[in-house]
Amino acid sequence: MNKQSISKLSLFLTGLEQRITENADFFKKITIRFKSGTKFYEAVVTLKENRLFLQYNGRNDRMEISWLGARIAKIAEQYEAMNLIYEERGTAIHIDADDRGVKMKTRDQDAADAGKGHNETSQIANRDYYIKVGHADAVLKAIGILGENGKIKNDMIRKYNQIDHYIELVDDMLRNLCARYGKINVVDCGCGKSYLSFVLNYYIKEVLKKNCHFIGLDISKTVINASKKIAEQLDYKNMDFRVTDIRNYTAGEDIHLAISLHACDTATDEAIALAVNNNAKAIVMVPCCQKEILSQYSFDILQSITRHGVLKARLADVLTDGIRLMLLEAMGYKVSIVEYVSPLETPKNLMIRAEKTGGVNKAVIEEYKQLKKLLGISPTLEKLIMPYL
Repeated sequence: MNKQSISKLSLFLTGLEQRITENADFFKKITIRFKSGTKFYEAVVTLKENRLFLQYNGRNDRMEISWLGARIAKIAEQYEAMNLIYEERGTAIHIDADDRGVKMKTRDQDAADAGKGHNETSQIANRDYYIKVGHADAVLKAIGILGENGKIKNDMIRKYNQIDHYIELVDDMLRNLCARYGKINVVDCGCGKSYLSFVLNYYIKEVLKKNCHFIGLDISKTVINASKKIAEQLDYKNMDFRVTDIRNYTAGEDIHLAISLHACDTATDEAIALAVNNNAKAIVMVPCCQKEILSQYSFDILQSITRHGVLKARLADVLTDGIRLMLLEAMGYKVSIVEYVSPLETPKNLMIRAEKTGGVNKAVIEEYKQLKKLLGISPTLEKLIMPYL
């Protein structure tokens, strides 16, 4: 190729060097085809431990990321033309170069386009899915929702709908966080096998096209090891998993989103406290099995109602989540609570959403103290965030 094309190619390759540096967790490989006459010669570039490896002409050479442009441009000088495909999760960049010039185009596989021709979702429900069969096949198979035949398993239809509705309910929050911070850090408190984190990871990176990093925390070594295996299978290098009690966790970097799904009783309070005490920018919690307040509260004026056990338990559930919302408001969060799934499926169907908007709200603290005294309760969440109240 002529000098003009080589010069322009070098400029594009310099841009790829920067992209690899910034997106190392998402980089897959670079495939190159050099053309000489009617013959083609291939080269492949991979990344391991922050070093590039160039397989070309029977050799596998290690090099710094910053050497990529100069090395490929030098090889390209020997050929008439070349085609380069840069691949990372959710994105492919194509560079075609010859004596007539150099062209570059980015091909983002859009979820909507990729889902065309796949009728499975429309057979499940009349809705436009956020996590589409076709585009999301890899992650849906990895978490056991999609079968090898490319269809949602019959016994997983409900779970698939729940996960997709979760994404629908947090979509605006995710977009706002990505717009504000660029790359976002997500902590999954009591992650279990991390199915929700894997889907969120897919959605943020491959649908919203934003960078992210996930940390899964759980006290069980068994489920952490299972999560690590799924991450390795999916090549999700932007995920870490740690065996730890969430009460003892202190973040080493900003938490933009803290999540927890069906953490039982005061485990939800521990997850909220982790988020508050680490100044998380946003919180999404789906509580489960509220028991603590049930054994504590009394309200004489409602005794004729609460003497019925089932009604006392239901009121305790409302009080538990209401107090959580009050304490989050007291800590400067804007809060909302919505039905996550139909109450016909499970009574544990509420989702708490919170976004940090300000500092401590003393008026809400005083209101909370009066309610606490009136009900005769001593919630765990207050104790866990006491130094910050």
